Amino acid sequence: MSDRSGLIDRAVEQLRARITSGEWAVGSRIPTEPALAALLGVGRNTVREAVQSLVHAGLLMRRQGSGTYVLSDSELTVVMGRQIADANHQHVLEVRRSLEVEAARLAARRRSDAEVLTLRALNTARQEAFASGDVDAMVSADLELHRAIAAAARNPVLLSLYEHLVDAIGANIRTNVVGLLHTQSADDHDALVEAIALGDPQRAMDEITSYLDIYVEPAERAGVTGR
Repeated sequence: MSDRSGLIDRAVEQLRARITSGEWAVGSRIPTEPALAALLGVGRNTVREAVQSLVHAGLLMRRQGSGTYVLSDSELTVVMGRQIADANHQHVLEVRRSLEVEAARLAARRRSDAEVLTLRALNTARQEAFASGDVDAMVSADLELHRAIAAAARNPVLLSLYEHLVDAIGANIRTNVVGLLHTQSADDHDALVEAIALGDPQRAMDEITSYLDIYVEPAERAGVTGR
């Protein structure tokens, strides 16, 4: 490896570390090229190539005339997002059911008192969002509650999988929410949250299964198996 290649690789790793650690949050603008050169102690050409490498990886995004922004804090999320960008809605629902049923079961067994309070607060926020009829608020609130349940499961592998699929899950939730608005159907997670709060794994599994089956089963009956 040449000295220059080594400099670029080290610069890439230092930039990546600031992104993955959360020092540079998703959506934030990173320092300018001269500032990065001073920060890393390398030349501007090295900085330019290091930044370009992370743009190709999907972690950074350049905006003409505005600067460079953090697009993602995980290359795996980017890769998985690309792989399932055109995934069938039904397939994502089936994966959600696999992850969320187990997340609910484990959360009912492992949640802390503080997490119960968090889940109840998020459920209340979800109810308010759904009452508002604001689709963006509904999707965001629903996704935050499900992420909190996955976190309460205390399984880092499950949580990592869920986080890396969060864009696809969010899009899936949006489709479901729009369908609810069109049909004027009722929707709540009260029983699910209470089952987790009461430490009842079976009831928690039953609640999330019955909830997702509302969306999964019509497609299965219609014979949706492909794209």
